[in-house]
Amino acid sequence: MKAWPKVVLGEVLKQDFQYLSEPEPRLYPKLSVKLYGRGVILDTPADGSSVKMRKHQLARVGQVILSEIWAKKGAIGIVPPEGSGALCTSHFFLFDIDESKVLHGYIGWLLRGNYFESQLNVEARGTTGYAAIRPKQFLATAIPLPSIPEQRAIVARLDALAAKTREVEVHLDAVERDAERLVRSYIFRPAGDQPIKRPMSELVQQRPTDISVDRTAQYRFAGVYSFGRGVFPSVVKAGSEFAYERLSTIHAGDFTYPKLMAWEGALGVVPPACDGMVVSPEFPVFGINTDEVLPEVLDIYFRTPEVWPALAELSGGTNVRRRRLQPSAFLSYRMPVPPMATQLKVREAFRRIEALKSKHAAIRQANAALIPATMERIFSIDVPAHA
Repeated sequence: MKAWPKVVLGEVLKQDFQYLSEPEPRLYPKLSVKLYGRGVILDTPADGSSVKMRKHQLARVGQVILSEIWAKKGAIGIVPPEGSGALCTSHFFLFDIDESKVLHGYIGWLLRGNYFESQLNVEARGTTGYAAIRPKQFLATAIPLPSIPEQRAIVARLDALAAKTREVEVHLDAVERDAERLVRSYIFRPAGDQPIKRPMSELVQQRPTDISVDRTAQYRFAGVYSFGRGVFPSVVKAGSEFAYERLSTIHAGDFTYPKLMAWEGALGVVPPACDGMVVSPEFPVFGINTDEVLPEVLDIYFRTPEVWPALAELSGGTNVRRRRLQPSAFLSYRMPVPPMATQLKVREAFRRIEALKSKHAAIRQANAALIPATMERIFSIDVPAHA
């Protein structure tokens, strides 16, 4: 890296001290500043008639916004176009960029690289959980400052690299979607006769809970992601940390779901990585009758978005967010079951897709490392992989 001069941020940023006398009684956009330089997004709108803090500001596009509480963890970003006029409380600070000295894009890449975290962690004051950062501390941090033409070249290089990495991700996503669409067609749009719909009671059998909780023991839980993302290893908890008296062991090839979120696509077959873990009684566990249906077919079917509305109708409860899919209702659900010869083709296609995703995961990891590695070379900083 070229030895560029360093300047404190106070030489290129100026704090915005324009405050509202009182918010109007209307909905304002509101911003959320993500940790580790991952940007600024819109949050739930704020009602000006109900906000309680005394000092408020309206954000302007292109301003730097800093979270007083979480700046030490990289919660600093640039206000995007959709954030124009967003209402900011006194827990956030806004800064204008002196464009005669530094480009918005250059500051943006420093923020995306979480350049300031190490300096701000040293400056943070307060309790471990709070450790607020004040504007004076932020403006005292130092940055390398190339000339404007050099900044422009750096921004162009990083922007081009970011566009390429996005193209790779888009391509991989498209390939995986096409592969999944193909394998689902065996179940939902077969070329020949339509598969016979059969009740789940003929395909799976619910197993009772099998563990009496020992309050002195440790238990490794599994969870199920919503939106068809499957079963995953979750937290380890001591028996003293939860109130359940009983738990269920799950094994690779079982089927499970949380009663509360099944209607949102939280269902799946247990993968080998979760074999032997436990779930609470809120997760019914089913053994699969593999003479009638293969686990891969069940997994593909219930992780398909078009299936979830029917499960929502079967889920009881007046509050949408509290609907529960009881095992008795699930066992009455009827799903199309292709002939076993077709199911075997589905299994083979499923395994090929999993192998493809494994290869893609390696490509994604290398792709994600390109920008952090390039920024480390440019700015001589240790950029986290999620930047």
